[in-house]
Amino acid sequence: MKKRLAILLSGRGSNFVAIADSIRAGKLDAEIALVIANQSDAPGLAIARERGLNAVALLAKGFAREEREEYDRRLADEIEKNKTDLICLAGYMRLLSPEFVRRYPGKILNIHPSLLPAFPGLEVQQQALDHGVKFSGCTVHFVDEGLDSGPIIRQAVVPVLDGDTAELLAARIIQEEHRIYSEAIALVLSGNYRIDGRRVYES
Repeated sequence: MKKRLAILLSGRGSNFVAIADSIRAGKLDAEIALVIANQSDAPGLAIARERGLNAVALLAKGFAREEREEYDRRLADEIEKNKTDLICLAGYMRLLSPEFVRRYPGKILNIHPSLLPAFPGLEVQQQALDHGVKFSGCTVHFVDEGLDSGPIIRQAVVPVLDGDTAELLAARIIQEEHRIYSEAIALVLSGNYRIDGRRVYES
């Protein structure tokens, strides 16, 4: 039986599309059981529906910060109703509550457009340019209770070129994101890895 993915997104969902395309091409042995967006107008939600996938808008509007755990309980209910094996954040612009993260240890992945631990958070490419780094890239990691701080599964390096803008750099990085996210998902679903401290080893 194929392992089942839940994809969480907030916007265009380009990493979601890349995952779906990898599955369609036979490069990733999995199925997308559920796509959840926290905004009803997320383009990724429309794409999921066009592809005939189970797509749900679970709106965050109206939930105050202190109600984050209540929202995440509803999120968990939807995920468990669809019997998913792995949760993949694909541009999900909402912090998960510690309660939610503890509920799914080792079952939540995220992709971040920098070489973590450098430049966590937002406006990542501009941070890289402001610091004058020569290389940037992207990171797939397990989600823990910190900000972009979980054990690293995959990384890809992208050179920072003279004359780069944040937009130009982001466009090159996202090409690598689309490649390594499916690779990381395949590894985690296979179970052929172990975590020792913060380090992820392939078996």
